Amino acid sequence: MSDDLQHSLSSLAAWIIPILFLIAIIVPQALRILREYERGVIFRLGKLLGAKGPGVIFLIPVVDRMVKMDLRVITIDVPKQEIMTRDNVPATVDAVLYFRVVDPNIAVVKVENYLKATSLIAQTTLRSVLGQAPLDDLLSQREVINLKLQEIIDRQTEPWGVKVTAVEVKDVALPDSMKRAMAKQAEAERERRAKIVNAEGEFQAAEKMVQAAAMISKEPIALQLRFLQTMREISSEHNTTTFLPVPIDLFSPFIKGQAKN
Repeated sequence: MSDDLQHSLSSLAAWIIPILFLIAIIVPQALRILREYERGVIFRLGKLLGAKGPGVIFLIPVVDRMVKMDLRVITIDVPKQEIMTRDNVPATVDAVLYFRVVDPNIAVVKVENYLKATSLIAQTTLRSVLGQAPLDDLLSQREVINLKLQEIIDRQTEPWGVKVTAVEVKDVALPDSMKRAMAKQAEAERERRAKIVNAEGEFQAAEKMVQAAAMISKEPIALQLRFLQTMREISSEHNTTTFLPVPIDLFSPFIKGQAKN
């Protein structure tokens, strides 16, 4: 009886050990766990079944194949590009691109490598758009150019299930000769504005003086008051100066006589 029991146990162990071995091999291939931001695109015998996840995913070994996709925002640096602006100024520009996968099925089926394809589209679009803009717009209207880049790249990547959320031009490098020319231009512009402000100040001062003369001519007593005020100002600055005021009316007959002659 003991021999039969031992034989039965050995036979059972001979079956259980291979089964456990197969389970240890098959379960990791059949059971997958996807995070909240991950999706698994399932192919069964080469045919697309669709995207599954997040959570636990069961696959049929050998029959099913899963391609894992990340739905988080991806950031890539667009390499530096040599461009020629619309006003024939050479420049070197680079940018950063933010995008994410919104349709995992299309991103797997419609394009071989959506990361590489999106990067290349961003490079060509960057050269094309910035080459159509003058240098002043490239330096001062950065937000408008960023929105235009985003719109164009997003329109091209939409058939791939990729959504471009933002495009930012990081740096615009100009030749040293162009930097010196721009510095001279800015200095000349500042000098021009300073001269204009000075001329406007002189014009306003002359205009006020004409108005003051017109008022004094109407009221002769105002001239004497101004004369006394001037004497007061001089006496406060030069205490050793002696003033001998002479009424202007004493000279009026002589002035009128010379006018008649």
